[in-house]
Amino acid sequence: MPERKNNKTKKTCSFCGRTEDQVNLLITGLNGYICDDCAVQAYDIIKTTGLLNQEKGGDDRFHLKEVPKPHEIKDYLDQYVIGQDEAKRYLAVSVYNHYKRLQQNVSDDGVEIEKSNIIMVGSTGTGKTLLARTIAKLLDVPFTIVDATVFTEAGYVGEDVESILSRLLQVADYDVKAAERGIVFIDEVDKIARKSDNPSITRDVSGEGVQQSLLKLLEGSMVNVPPKGGRKHPDQDYVHVDTKNILFICGGAFDGIERKIAQRLNTHVVGYNSVQNVRKIDKKDLMKYILPQDLKSFGLIPEIIGRLPVLTYLNPLDRDALRSILIEPKNSIIKQYVKLFEMDGIELTFDEDVFDLIVDKAMEYKLGARGLRSIVESVMMDAMFDVPSEKIKRFNVTLEYAKKQLDKAHLQKLGTE
Repeated sequence: MPERKNNKTKKTCSFCGRTEDQVNLLITGLNGYICDDCAVQAYDIIKTTGLLNQEKGGDDRFHLKEVPKPHEIKDYLDQYVIGQDEAKRYLAVSVYNHYKRLQQNVSDDGVEIEKSNIIMVGSTGTGKTLLARTIAKLLDVPFTIVDATVFTEAGYVGEDVESILSRLLQVADYDVKAAERGIVFIDEVDKIARKSDNPSITRDVSGEGVQQSLLKLLEGSMVNVPPKGGRKHPDQDYVHVDTKNILFICGGAFDGIERKIAQRLNTHVVGYNSVQNVRKIDKKDLMKYILPQDLKSFGLIPEIIGRLPVLTYLNPLDRDALRSILIEPKNSIIKQYVKLFEMDGIELTFDEDVFDLIVDKAMEYKLGARGLRSIVESVMMDAMFDVPSEKIKRFNVTLEYAKKQLDKAHLQKLGTE
């Protein structure tokens, strides 16, 4: 009987019913109690509704203090990304104009500035995603990077395009007003190209269907977004997001689009001036001649192309650009490895001709800047394994050592095939 009496006198959580000795903390109210777990859940529920940020007047992180000028944006990009001046200028102007649009007041003259979504085209490893990640560090607006390869038409296995806005909401801490001023980078947009240039008879659920779903987001409309992402269902509470002021930047490798450009240029080079025109075309860098009709030939629908009015390209990386990428940027690959060794109290140095060897191999593999890391990793793997256990203060990578390591790595790969 005494034990029963003690149980009755114990305080219990009014929400989950657990007693005070079953929880870490029990908060006392006027007529009841709440445990720490239920308090956290209640906070999360309020946070997803957006009420928390509305009461605070929005998130302070996303209040514009000073708008960076296009030159300032490009100078910042130059510290991390080598070359690609054309793409940097387009990005800098578009982002600057986006800031100005956010600050515009509706005037009596009826002039309303419309947004200009961007599409960047460039082969793999030229820096499309790096440009997006770098510019994200500079901005005072919510910024997210999403991958178009996961999207399918609504109702099929995969993600709906609305999940783009779910991620933007998460970045903005569910402050809807802040998310509606954000910037979204859609990577691998070429992977949603339709399978043929003609409209498909059957469902193209991960190609043309996704493009059609994207139209309303790019244009600007009120979209019902599941607050935590995932599938939609009828009983779910939605967050209503207006995409009118969200800037979309798309990037893709568009592998093989050079053939489409070449075909178009050849059709133009007919007649009296044909020989002169052929001489003018730079066959090594056809990407600079890209036009919207080439994107249509590749498989983007005309409606999507019309909603991405700013088209820019990234140059293929030559030998000098790759060498600069290897050593010059603030977070260059070589500086990253020097930092790793420095954390173990070891000074890492490289002979100059080692850089030339790495760049030569990267040019051979044709993987762009991404190829540099895999080559440096092959060169440094044994050193990273052995050196931390050895009592040395300095480690120098010579040309002979680098060649030996690369040959060894290739032999191992040959042996496994």
